[in-house]
Amino acid sequence: MNKNNYSYPTLNKFIVNEKLKLKDCLKIIEKNENGMAFICNKNNKILGIITDGDIRRYLIKNNNLDCLVKKVMKKRFISLPSNSTPERIRKKLTHAIKLIPLVNKKKQLVDIASHYRFRLLPLYEPYIKGNEQKYVNDAINSGWISSKGKYVKHFESIFCKSIGCKNALSTSSGTSALQLALLTLGIKNGDEVIVPNLTFAAVYNSVIFSGAKPIFVDINKKTLCINEDLIEKKITKKTKAIITVHSYGCISNMYKIMKLAKKYKLYVIEDCAEALGTYYKKKHAGLFGDASTFSFYGNKTISTGEGGMVVFKSKNNHKKADIIKNHGMSKVKPYWHDEYGLNFRMTNIQASIGVAQMEQFKEIIKRKKNISNYYTQKLSKISTVDLVVTPKGSINSHWLYTIILNNKSKISRDNLIKKFMHEGIEVKRLFFGADEMNLYKKYNIKNDNFPDSRIVSRNGICLPSFTGLNKDSLDKIITVIKRETI
Repeated sequence: MNKNNYSYPTLNKFIVNEKLKLKDCLKIIEKNENGMAFICNKNNKILGIITDGDIRRYLIKNNNLDCLVKKVMKKRFISLPSNSTPERIRKKLTHAIKLIPLVNKKKQLVDIASHYRFRLLPLYEPYIKGNEQKYVNDAINSGWISSKGKYVKHFESIFCKSIGCKNALSTSSGTSALQLALLTLGIKNGDEVIVPNLTFAAVYNSVIFSGAKPIFVDINKKTLCINEDLIEKKITKKTKAIITVHSYGCISNMYKIMKLAKKYKLYVIEDCAEALGTYYKKKHAGLFGDASTFSFYGNKTISTGEGGMVVFKSKNNHKKADIIKNHGMSKVKPYWHDEYGLNFRMTNIQASIGVAQMEQFKEIIKRKKNISNYYTQKLSKISTVDLVVTPKGSINSHWLYTIILNNKSKISRDNLIKKFMHEGIEVKRLFFGADEMNLYKKYNIKNDNFPDSRIVSRNGICLPSFTGLNKDSLDKIITVIKRETI
């Protein structure tokens, strides 16, 4: 693992209980090497701050190291909400104020901001190390800041070259890419579309907004992808398509899914929002189905801020989608509309960032592979967690490295998340199953059970997976898991 600047202090190194004595407080201050500590009650509500200078001045006058810290602490101090922007934090930091406690609504200490760090060790952040600013400035200076300009086509071209497809259309988001795919394939009112029961809601919403009905199928808890063995029994005369989601970087069993689709003459849409850099037998995810969609949201493998891409197997569908995404307007006759359409276009500014990101794509994937390999090496030895199984012959891009707590864990998933937050580490639960949410329950007319979705939803955790993670930070994350679950 490469060393870099992502080694964060542990939150508990700064916390002093209000009933602690000064001599014990000094030991904590010495260990955190920052010259101060935060005084909290048993519920972690911050009551005051204390510095080594405060203690020194008190001892000069009183010479009593057995005095309780709450008698010496400063009750007036600067704190900020934990969701404060870096800009807001930066304004409060001065030469004298080097650390600022970040608190929740209950005034509980959840993080610490400094000149070197404005937030938690994040779950994810984009890798912006290349020509992003240069290309954005170029796009602005060109005057083409909207959906026209050289970077749009360039981004589509470099994307195709990177994953091995023949054509691709950039879109304003991953969700709009899904909607465009459904519209282009003619999914309409009265149709049914098979979807995994556990994924991001954009999949369900896109189907519903197309007029079709989502039909939920349980996932495989080992891969987090749709359970292909359960699909066939959900197919009816109204079924028109299958949307399979390559979840968290793991690819679905596309050969079984495509075989089913051929048997019943169904369209297949691959949602690759989380699978850029994922392969099966040297074939990139998204090159199996009739259409595939990608997302470039801020937390994705490459990012354009917001943005997406859709790939079609058919040239005719590609041409049709290119018209639909631009209001259905004719390519040769301005303001003449041959199709119903909407605005799904990506801006030149978004695309300029995308070009710079794709230039670094191999490096990003290399770094993420190193991180996932390190996680797997260490976590596979911990009996309280189950790891996602990468199907034989495939490469998992591990968009977000995911673990599932099993019944050997002494702590619940939600309480483990709290422990992580206390350590200054951002982790997240996995998605809720569609069958759990009132909004989608009406589509589960048979009241089917989804046992694997329920297990994953209740016990799954996404770990920090951004490219800047170093060995120290990874070891810190792994230590928390080992300490709290075993």
